[in-house]
Amino acid sequence: MRIAAAALAAALVLAATGASAQAFRTERNISAQLAQQIALEAVNACAANGYAVAATVVDRAGTVKAVLRADNAGPHTLGSSERKAWTSASAKNATQAMMLGAQSNPAGANLVYLPGFLLLGGGVPIKVGNETIGAVGIGGAPGGHLDEQCANAALEKVKGQLQ
Repeated sequence: MRIAAAALAAALVLAATGASAQAFRTERNISAQLAQQIALEAVNACAANGYAVAATVVDRAGTVKAVLRADNAGPHTLGSSERKAWTSASAKNATQAMMLGAQSNPAGANLVYLPGFLLLGGGVPIKVGNETIGAVGIGGAPGGHLDEQCANAALEKVKGQLQ
C-alpha cells in the first residue's frame, strides 16, 4: 500500500510540474525606446514627401507605446493612427491588405463592425522573424497606401534592431 501511495504522490508531483511549466509564456515585445524611434522615423519619412501625419506605435497587445504628431497634422490623425496600429497588432497583418481583403470577400466585409478596427491603409505589424511584437499606424497622408509607405520606410530604418 505504501508503494502505491508513493507512486501516486510521484505521479501528482510530475503532473503538477508539467502543468506549471505550461502556465507561463515568454513573449517578445517592443521597447519604449524602439517605439519612439519608429514613430519619429515614420513622421520624418512622411515629412520628406510633404505629408504632415501622426504616428502611433503599439505593443503586441495593442497598448500605445509611442505617439508623435507632426506640426500641422490634423487632429483626426491621432485617432486614425492609433486605430490603424491597434488593428494591425490585433490581426498581425497590414491594414491595407485587410481592407482589400474585406472589399473582395463578403465574409471579410464584416470586419468593419468589430469595435476599434479601422480598415484603412497605414497600419503595419512590427515583426521579429514571424513574431509580431507590435505595430505602427500612420494617419494623415493623402491616401492609406502613402501612410503605409511611411510606416514601411520607418521599419526599414530600424530593421537591424528587429532580429
